[in-house]
Amino acid sequence: MRIPAHSVCTAVRDDIVAGVYERGSRLTEEVLARRYGVSRVPVREALRTLEAEGFVVTRRHAGACVAEPTEQEAADVLEMRTLLEPLGAARAAQRRTEAHLKVLRGLVRLGQERARKGNSEDLRSLGGWFHETLAQACGSPSLTLMLTQLRHKVAWMYTVEAPVSPVESWAEHGAIVDAVARGDGERARALTALHAERATGAHRLRPAGAGERVRTSQHPVNMSGLRH
Repeated sequence: MRIPAHSVCTAVRDDIVAGVYERGSRLTEEVLARRYGVSRVPVREALRTLEAEGFVVTRRHAGACVAEPTEQEAADVLEMRTLLEPLGAARAAQRRTEAHLKVLRGLVRLGQERARKGNSEDLRSLGGWFHETLAQACGSPSLTLMLTQLRHKVAWMYTVEAPVSPVESWAEHGAIVDAVARGDGERARALTALHAERATGAHRLRPAGAGERVRTSQHPVNMSGLRH
């Protein structure tokens, strides 16, 4: 597989999230360079970036390895996302463009249509695009980057059950977009906070197994506090 050098970081991250590389496994520059069809230079740069993001750690005598998040670290990541997404929605209400609104409304229409027809195959990807667009609409590159990294980490650490009522979930998406369109930052924040809290209950730590192992933290974690 040959990819552009500037895309190596994205490719390695995607493979880590997908479980292609097991947690704790070594990531050697030579093997990665051969896999992605690039030199070792962009691979080395990608590993540095992924270490800064928390996907990779450097160990003495082993080099770069896929990180092994604890249960506490996973809980913290999920909680950070529930705190920052409402902030992003509030900012989007003040800074969104007409282009952002057009995309958001289009995604809501598609999501509501798929939900009503009981076609759940596309709903997860549509939901991801919705939240990605909402994050981009906040007008803050640093906040957008943080939200993007958190989404990647959540996808890596958790499996997500389908919502009990997809129609209701997409109605919440629509209400958020309406608030953003009206420039009502406080309502956008409140609706997104409620939506994030409800969604948190559907997240389950990935079970033990190849590429899906989450270490037990030193102290027990009470996940019920996140589900409200």
